Amino acid sequence: MSKQILITEKPSVAMEFAKALKINATRRDGYLESEEWIITWCVGHLVTMSYPEKYDEKLKLWRLDTLPFMPKEWKYEIIPAVEKQFNIVKTLLQREDITEIYNAGDSGREGEYIQRLVLMMAKPNPKAKIKRVWIDSQTEEEILRGIKEAKDASYYDSLSDSAYLRAKEDYLIGINFSRLLSIIYGRRVAKEIAEERASISVGRVMTCVLGMVVSREREIRNFVKTPFYKVVGEFGEENTFKAEWKVSEKSRMFESPKLYNESGFKKIEDAKEFIVSLKDKKAIITEVKKSKQKENPPLLFNLAEIQNECTKRFKIKPDETLEIIQNLYEQKLVTYPRTDARVLSTAVAKEISKNLNGLAKGFKNEEIQGYLKKMAEEKYSTNLVKTKYVNDSKITDHYAIIPTGQGFENYEKLKDRNKEVYQLIVKRFLSIFFPPAEYSKISVTIQIEEEQFNTSGKVCTQLGYLEIFKPKNKEAKSTNKEENVENKAEEPKEEENNLEILHNLKKGQEIGVKNFETKDSETSPPSRYNSGSMILAMENAGKLIEEEELREQIKGAGIGTSATRAEIIKKLEKISYIAINTKTQIITPTKKGEAIYDVVQNSMPDMLNPKLTASWEKGLDMVAKKEINSEEFMQKLEYYITSKFDRLVIKF
Repeated sequence: MSKQILITEKPSVAMEFAKALKINATRRDGYLESEEWIITWCVGHLVTMSYPEKYDEKLKLWRLDTLPFMPKEWKYEIIPAVEKQFNIVKTLLQREDITEIYNAGDSGREGEYIQRLVLMMAKPNPKAKIKRVWIDSQTEEEILRGIKEAKDASYYDSLSDSAYLRAKEDYLIGINFSRLLSIIYGRRVAKEIAEERASISVGRVMTCVLGMVVSREREIRNFVKTPFYKVVGEFGEENTFKAEWKVSEKSRMFESPKLYNESGFKKIEDAKEFIVSLKDKKAIITEVKKSKQKENPPLLFNLAEIQNECTKRFKIKPDETLEIIQNLYEQKLVTYPRTDARVLSTAVAKEISKNLNGLAKGFKNEEIQGYLKKMAEEKYSTNLVKTKYVNDSKITDHYAIIPTGQGFENYEKLKDRNKEVYQLIVKRFLSIFFPPAEYSKISVTIQIEEEQFNTSGKVCTQLGYLEIFKPKNKEAKSTNKEENVENKAEEPKEEENNLEILHNLKKGQEIGVKNFETKDSETSPPSRYNSGSMILAMENAGKLIEEEELREQIKGAGIGTSATRAEIIKKLEKISYIAINTKTQIITPTKKGEAIYDVVQNSMPDMLNPKLTASWEKGLDMVAKKEINSEEFMQKLEYYITSKFDRLVIKF
């Protein structure tokens, strides 16, 4: 009797597939078997690329005359620690009764690579058809859909090509340049960091990230604060308000060398002298501009955004966040975590009521139930198709991370932190159904002869989606402006009072001047990266963009992928190139990291350039999309390595 075999990424996932298929399987050593199905699993990577010494024993020694190393035929080997499981999988794949093989590995580039290596090394029954299961969550419904709609493995060949090339690129750059730079500069680095010997580890992505950390640290270190002095006027009779002077073209200070910027003087004496010139002059209100503003809910979480949010909120590292969300995914609570998309597909948006109904029926959380109840009572629209939250063109492999509306039988068993992260995802998801937040804003311009003072007041008149994010109490409100969107729900009291006073002002009105004063200001150095903001900067090819809308507009090829960025940061910390403060998650370079940076900066500075690293990632993406072929990519890679070697060896 013929059988079908299904290979998952790990044992726990295999059990979920078995449950979904409702098969009465016998548990054997390393697999499950029923009359129709065999379900087995990998345990992460089972196969790896061979080191140079497996090609030739002489290559074990790091010598210039054996570099660059670029094999024409690549060698792979079974990882000794998991050899037993590989042999089990291999034996099963080669069975004569196997007619169909379902690759149900992780639905991403790395997952494809893991399984393709196994299939390549195991040499399965040639009569068997190989199919690929691609799913967005581990719910029973999605697993069954994935199996039913499984495409022929060849459909994913270009993704597989991209995965193989990524591994080869990292291997060639890592091995060749780590060896080369260690041979040339190893002693110098060892002396600099007071160690007996030092090897220099170089990587396509990690060296670039190290460069971002070191260059930012040196920018901060070399930063010299520049003081400047603003002029502030206090206007009104009983109820006063403050307005700040700003230079205009009509001002007598226009283009004056005494100014540091448009609203500050270089010297306090000049600011005070300017104040004296305003004494006993009439103040006239020349403009009162009233406006209503609307602010829409933010886009949904992708992996980078949720990692950044969890670093800010909980002070945890990106790899910890990924581990938590992976756990939530395996517990069927959320959709696939390793995604770059922040929107939903049209198909998912049309069925979104399933997720909402699931939450309403199954999630026993008073706060979340309150939001769902309000959605029902206020009849908030769940038709997302024509909103900014749905865009098929911005989805490659998977849509944004959202709750499945299932898996609640597993929720109570979760750790507290996992529950908190799940609730973050649920709140972000529900917020997109709520109306925009509404603000009332007044801007006022005051003229004293040719000098102009400005002030404004803004207050939230309708919380809208911010009701979901509002702080529970005063203590919950952060003092950090960059902390999170929840802060927008509570405006400073000074601005609320200001708005009430400003509301009664009229254009053309003369207003009393109570006094003028100087306000000390100074330039600020750039902020250090924390482990979460570094993930965002990597996603945006080295740019740390705080403004969410702008971030989304310019997003292109990043540094690394959503699946690998956290691991890169973790590796840099592990090899002591960077240090991460456990309380704040602030990243700083170590002395060793700075020494390595200097070596790379002096020898091959383009490796520190995010644009180069992003361009390689873009090339891999183009292979996956069949825009270029593997041969073209490899030719460019080999040319890059050989030309770099020629220049460096001659220089040495």
